Order: sequence, then structure tokens, then C-alpha cells
Amino acid sequence: MSAVIGIRRVPRAVAGYVRSAPGTYVWLAILFVTTVALHHMSPQFETAFLRQRSTNLHELSAHPARVLFASAMWIAGGRWLPYAVLFTVFHAQAERRLGTPRWLAVCAAAHVLATLISEGALLWGIRRGVVPESAVNTLDVGVSYALAGVVGVLTWCLRGPWRYGYAAAVLGFFAVPLAAGRTFTDLGHFTAALIGLACRPLAAGAGKTRIP
Repeated sequence: MSAVIGIRRVPRAVAGYVRSAPGTYVWLAILFVTTVALHHMSPQFETAFLRQRSTNLHELSAHPARVLFASAMWIAGGRWLPYAVLFTVFHAQAERRLGTPRWLAVCAAAHVLATLISEGALLWGIRRGVVPESAVNTLDVGVSYALAGVVGVLTWCLRGPWRYGYAAAVLGFFAVPLAAGRTFTDLGHFTAALIGLACRPLAAGAGKTRIP
């Protein structure tokens, strides 16, 4: 009997967890819809479609606000389930602890600033002949910069030595690919994590779960 009662409580607990992080799961639902839409496109159309929503140099110079928003609504590669796990582990926890407005501010800061910094570095490389000019039209969509920023800001939700160990692990996780590959995407991820760490004031009093 107790086992049956426990099973019945699971849907209620899941629903309560989702309600405690509405922004996370609304965003995740949008990503599910857009990912399904991508699976119904031909490869050629998908590439052209996503390129128009990419935060590449060409689109940023022509439609900065539109592509900065639109690029965060699509997942390149069409794999939604891993992001569902990552959103639940990191985004939902950050939103519950910071509250929806401050969580959203961290996401926006990491996504926008890391994009501008990495694309600025790409422009620098193009002007010096290190990177081909065709890179101005590269396909660049996704939610990873916002995710890296949230991973960083969660540092300030921890206490004691766990905080410093977690911060070291986060920096190492993003620094190693940057040192090994030196791609502009790796630079963006590392920058986004630093931006998340710099958002400490937004995490003030974040030790307890907030009601968004």
C-alpha cells in the first residue's frame, strides 16, 4: 500500500518541480517544438534556415537583436534529450535558487556577451588572415553559452569548500578544450562561464530555494 502511495506521489512531485522553475521548462518546451520542426526539414533547407538565425558575423551586423534571440530557440544537431537533462540539473536549480528574473538575467548576459566576445575574436582573426572570410556566415545557434553561464553562477549557491572545488572544476572543464582546440566556440564557452562567475551579486541569498 505504501509503495502505491509513493508511486502516486511521483507525478505530483515532478509537477511541483517543473512549476518551481517555469522559465526553464517553458524554454525547454520551445526547444522541443523547434527540434521536432528541424526533423521535418531537408538537410539543405535546415542549414539555410538555421544560418538565418545564427549569431554569425553577417547576421549580427544586419539583425543583431533578432538573431541573438532566435539563436537561443534552436539546437543544432537535433538532440533534445541531453539538453532536457542538462536544463533540469543546472537551469532548474539556478532558477529555483535565484528566482526567475535573476536566472534570466544570467542567461541573457552569458548568451549575449559570450557571443559578442567570441564573434569579435573571430572578426579579429579574419582581418588578420588567420581565419577564412567564409567564417562570417558560419552556422552558430544553440543554448550552450547560457548553460555555461548558469553552470558558473551556481558556484555561489554552494557553501564552504564545495564552492571552491566546484569553481575549479567548472573552470577546468571549459579551459581544457579552449587550450587544446582554441576554437571560437570554446572561447565563448569559457567566457560564458566567467560571466556566470561574475554574476555573484545576482546570487546573493541564493542558498535557499526561491519561489519564482
